[in-house]
Amino acid sequence: MNSQAIQNRIQHTMKRLARFRLLLFLLLLAVLYGFIMLRVDALVHTKPAPSTDATQVIATKLHIDQATINRIKQLQDNSVSVQTLFDQARKNPFQE
Repeated sequence: MNSQAIQNRIQHTMKRLARFRLLLFLLLLAVLYGFIMLRVDALVHTKPAPSTDATQVIATKLHIDQATINRIKQLQDNSVSVQTLFDQARKNPFQE
């Protein structure tokens, strides 16, 4: 086949597909939505390995400088309201 025949065939195919562009667009959105839902479901049901300790997971994800930790402890020791705030946050971390 020469290039002109290929171009004609592509143009003919594009004209036929142009009639269904809304349907193809909605189908693409449905496939994308389904893929996202499957990924979310897979990530929600993923369990950590039994050998993984929770403290190891937290320690690997969080990195706070020692100077910052020392400064927070110093401020906590100096202020009664900060001590109360930290105590409340430890007891119920999800309250507003």
